[in-house]
Amino acid sequence: MESLSLGVFEQRHHLIRSWLERESYQALVVLEPENAFYLSGLLLEEMTWERPLAVVIPVGAEPFFVMNEISTHRVRLAKERGKLAITETFFWREHPASTNRYYTYPQWVQLIADLLKRGGIDRGVIACDTKPDAIRDLIKYLPKIEMTAEPDLLLQMRRVKCKEEQDLVRHAGILTDYGQEVFRTLVAPGKLVQEVDFEAIKQMHIKGAELFPKAHITCRGYSLTGPASAAPHGMGMDSHERMQAGHVVVNILTARINGYTCENERTWILGEPSQDQAKAFQAALSANQAALAELRPGNAISSVDAAAQRIIESAGYGNNIRHRTGHPLGIGAHEHPFDVGFNHGPLLEGELWAIEPGIYIYGLGGFRIDDTALVGSDGPEVITTTPRDLESQTIRL
Repeated sequence: MESLSLGVFEQRHHLIRSWLERESYQALVVLEPENAFYLSGLLLEEMTWERPLAVVIPVGAEPFFVMNEISTHRVRLAKERGKLAITETFFWREHPASTNRYYTYPQWVQLIADLLKRGGIDRGVIACDTKPDAIRDLIKYLPKIEMTAEPDLLLQMRRVKCKEEQDLVRHAGILTDYGQEVFRTLVAPGKLVQEVDFEAIKQMHIKGAELFPKAHITCRGYSLTGPASAAPHGMGMDSHERMQAGHVVVNILTARINGYTCENERTWILGEPSQDQAKAFQAALSANQAALAELRPGNAISSVDAAAQRIIESAGYGNNIRHRTGHPLGIGAHEHPFDVGFNHGPLLEGELWAIEPGIYIYGLGGFRIDDTALVGSDGPEVITTTPRDLESQTIRL
């Protein structure tokens, strides 16, 4: 599969128009890049404070996309390949125009206003997917328009992944499992951490080109070794770090295929595990399995976090928890809901989760096993399949 079919986007547009009608809104203006991708299929990674964009879905007209001129040829290529779900595209220039034919940066909101007016929208209420600060000047050009923030619509729509989205994540999972296989062959005392990380990422990209030609693939990862692994996101100065015998190594590998992300994290031990290492590892693994088992529709979101916490506390490591058990993901590496331990709303079938309970013991290291899984009526579908048991994660020296 190269990308989502246009039918997926058409269904999303239909749902939004139905919502606009029910709420008596004239249009939805989308300003967040991830949401723009969700509705258009065009993945833009520019910072919106520098190069703002807007996807506009009017209640009774075709959607249109306003963006910076740097994407001109990217849009043309996407159209020629039939991969762009919003074909009405308009560009603003970030340099002074030589004629009056072009909208420049100071006029980018005016461009949206003119397009709305051309479509017959010059009054009423417009909804935005975030605070409408970036387009606050719209009322200068359309003084009878009101704007309001309505972020929940797309946050809720994005929670449940359709079959095509799920397949993209499954493909990404194949790459992360392959990356872990490669990583295992590279881990050795004396190795620079970054040498191992970047070789694994390189091999993931090569394998991705073989398995999924024409796909947009981005693989990332980093590892933490020894005492540094007790800091979940590292110390911020790890370029010199080398793996050593007796170290715990926590690695993070992610793959993103056509905009959809999979996480895969494992804890490796270089040499025979000590009693303390083995005990903490087993507690982290048991917490991972308990949390995964909660991924059923209707279970409370908070039950995922609670299940892992019970295991970790019963093993005596309650004071060594430094983050929630997991988080949803998809287009974003982290998606909503984020308040996992405090959200008692229900899990939904088709949600995608990274389950990553961790134990962090200062002076010893970190112990974290992270799997990406789908919420299913028959139990979770665990997409990442790299072995998790202590024997498999031990590097015999």
